[in-house]
Amino acid sequence: MLGVGRSRLRQIIAHPKFPPPFQTLQGGSVWLRSDVEAYIRDHRRARPAEDEDTPG
Repeated sequence: MLGVGRSRLRQIIAHPKFPPPFQTLQGGSVWLRSDVEAYIRDHRRARPAEDEDTPG
């Protein structure tokens, strides 16, 4: 959902504004989709749409 690698994900989830995990299991933490979507909506800049006509 965030489109980042593991090391960047660790940085993001350490941020105080990132929601706490819904549950922590042996295999890792689990977040509610709605919490992550709200974080993305409220704290991440939208990526510009790629324009097929624009080179680069």
